[in-house]
Amino acid sequence: MSGQRLGYIRVSSLDQNTQRQLENIQLARVFTDKASGKDTNRPQLDALLRFARDGDTVLVHSMDRLARNLDDLRSVVRKLTGRGIRVEFVKENLVFTGEDSPLANLMLSVMGAFAEFERSLIGERQREGISLAKKRGVYRGRKKALSAQQAAELVRRAAEGEPKSALARQYGISRETVYQYLRNPAE
Repeated sequence: MSGQRLGYIRVSSLDQNTQRQLENIQLARVFTDKASGKDTNRPQLDALLRFARDGDTVLVHSMDRLARNLDDLRSVVRKLTGRGIRVEFVKENLVFTGEDSPLANLMLSVMGAFAEFERSLIGERQREGISLAKKRGVYRGRKKALSAQQAAELVRRAAEGEPKSALARQYGISRETVYQYLRNPAE
């Protein structure tokens, strides 16, 4: 087996620890994304896909770290193995080479489907819990990024034509948050 051993790590938030995912595994290079699995913008996964060569092995802690849905998982594995790159999922103890048996392909589909199903269940339980907490009056959501005065100023400045990206930088918020304040100025 020639080639490099490359690692891919993904955590959902900036403060999560990346160390445990491929701990004690010798790797030539590690690509780490700090983004939700739902986010299709994963620059380090894109970099890994560009960097990996025929004969390399890509190690990933588990299938749900590589993709959150079955279609995406199969697509990424197919892209890599189609170029002669081995893909190993450490937690599931599965290896894919592109010359996989029908059973290996079934395992990829079944395990990927279970990961997607589990993620859906977690989201559903979270929504149910928030709904119950709101009914009891104990859930207020995240603290607002801007005070009421700042929000009003932001809305006024946007109405005067200031660029949304400039406003986002000045207030230290994302452009999406700027648009949320513009859609719901009273909140």
